[in-house]
Amino acid sequence: MDPALVIRPIIAADDPQVAELIRTVMTEFGATGAGFAIHDPEVVAMTKAYAGSRSGYWVVVRGDRVVGGGGFAELAGGEPEVCELRKMYFLPEARGLGMGRRLLEQILEAARSAGFRTCYLETLAAMGKARRLYEAAGFERIDRPMGSTGHFGCNTWYARQL
Repeated sequence: MDPALVIRPIIAADDPQVAELIRTVMTEFGATGAGFAIHDPEVVAMTKAYAGSRSGYWVVVRGDRVVGGGGFAELAGGEPEVCELRKMYFLPEARGLGMGRRLLEQILEAARSAGFRTCYLETLAAMGKARRLYEAAGFERIDRPMGSTGHFGCNTWYARQL
């Protein structure tokens, strides 16, 4: 664990760096076309998008640089007790240091505290390390997407009871 890395709630000053993080990682994995989260309007205003009582977003920072982030919110088009793990990405320099696990635990606890009973996520088969993290945290693969996120470019879906 790198002691220089800190998890904290997102603040407005983080928005440009978080947008760049999302664009960088999604481009790394070829997730730039239609149907990917890179095109979600919230990408440029994450603080505002996650300001509600049933959502949250945290960043992983080294000094004043955002190197990772992730959050949750109600699943669009889903049941009220289902949330979605959203926009959890790490720059290569922050991967493999245990921060993904720590951030995921924090997100799931916050989602549980917000009254959600199930957490859903969608990802890409090519994101093998992320999928292993989700599976180690108790997420189970499901056969089809839930809700109506608009992310038809994703090809792997998971859900987990909170």
